Amino acid sequence: MRPSANRPPRLLVVDDEYFNFEMLKVALSADFELSYAESGKSCLSSAIANPPDAILLDVCMPGLDGYDTCRMLKNTPETRDIPVVMVSGLESVQEQQAGFDAGCDAYVVKPFSVVELLEKINTVV
Repeated sequence: MRPSANRPPRLLVVDDEYFNFEMLKVALSADFELSYAESGKSCLSSAIANPPDAILLDVCMPGLDGYDTCRMLKNTPETRDIPVVMVSGLESVQEQQAGFDAGCDAYVVKPFSVVELLEKINTVV
């Protein structure tokens, strides 16, 4: 799924902390149209109803964590082709591998630079 030439790419930011969305909005809104989901469950329904060009997915969330949410996205026909960039404070090789095993397309460790995040997003979109 490629963004059309007449609109910026749409990113769905999934994070249980709204403040993190606000920070990403400030950093990325010049290049992307951002929407927000506060949980894995709302991410799934939002991604089906209005498919984004990519999903920025926090790993540590109550209820459905990022790994389970990613697995569900990748196993749902309507969302399986949407690139997922996991964003997490979990930095061990095992945790990053768990993200890739769940189906993510890229993994960014917090704290991250906006430049690094943009590179990852642009690689998958």
